[in-house]
Amino acid sequence: MNSNDLPVPDTRAETAARARQLQLTKPPGSLGRLEELACWFAARTGNPIPEISHTEVFVFAADHGVAAQGVSAFPPSVTGQMVANFAGGGAAINVLARLEDCRMEVVDVGVASGAEPPPSVRREKVRAGTRDLLAEAAMTDDELTAALNVGARCAREAVQRGAQLLIAGDMGIANTTAAGCLICAFTDTMPEQVVGRGTGVDDAGLARKRAVVTAALARAREAIGKPQAPASDARRMFAQVGGLEIAAMAGFYIEAARNRVPVLLDGYISGAAALAAVRLEPGAVRWMLASHRSAEGGHGYALQALGLSPLVELGMRLGEGSGAALTLPIIKAALALHRNMATFASAGVDGKSP
Repeated sequence: MNSNDLPVPDTRAETAARARQLQLTKPPGSLGRLEELACWFAARTGNPIPEISHTEVFVFAADHGVAAQGVSAFPPSVTGQMVANFAGGGAAINVLARLEDCRMEVVDVGVASGAEPPPSVRREKVRAGTRDLLAEAAMTDDELTAALNVGARCAREAVQRGAQLLIAGDMGIANTTAAGCLICAFTDTMPEQVVGRGTGVDDAGLARKRAVVTAALARAREAIGKPQAPASDARRMFAQVGGLEIAAMAGFYIEAARNRVPVLLDGYISGAAALAAVRLEPGAVRWMLASHRSAEGGHGYALQALGLSPLVELGMRLGEGSGAALTLPIIKAALALHRNMATFASAGVDGKSP
């Protein structure tokens, strides 16, 4: 992927949207964050009265070699089984995507299962899962590039279909371990602060998981050696301790920004992918909106580093893009209010006293 300067939001459209908000029949600021959402989307769409009618969801799936270290409460076989569940429409993200009439695509970036995926699953396998990040680099640089490009292609095709908002979800047993490594590396926080129970490991499993992340980061930092350029160092760390589906999500976010299409971030894995994307292409953050704060504690550190404030906090930690999809009605309500409320002039209502 070429490293070009990414587009910036349209400040004129945002200014016009803010002016409209002052004319709507309500006290200024009385709709709180909903007003800010309308103005945020105005800047990203270039339209002072924005409307989002076409959202697409992509669930990127891959396995992780570090699962062999006992860091997950579920076996690696679950990744492939859940891909089949997504394809069959039975997962939480399927329910939420249908509820909001979103086009959804499941993408196999690196599922290790030898079973043939359902026909509706997009086959983009870079390799059958990453290597064990505790022992060696999870990906080669070429594999990282390939996974980033998978996400970029998906975003580009969605934009060509007319998507105005994009969501990336994840599936991959042990991917909270890889995400924990990335969040620690990119926020300078300790594993004890960032690494949680993921799929629900017990106390012994949590201790083991944190020890794996600590050791993997030490190994990766030694392998990377002396600091170079920030984006180069971030890329090398990404290859050392990341995941194929996380890389696809990062490429997806960067390409969406390149095409001036906003992305709605999900939870912990999405936060790690967003951090990686922003370390590779800092301007990508301008096109990111945080949907919710995951119950997985490290997500808060990722959001803080990104400078993003989530719309809701519901104790969710599922992934799949579920938290993002759940907030679509809030976004649609904010834009409908901005678009359809009467102004003081049109309603014949006196404005604020001088």
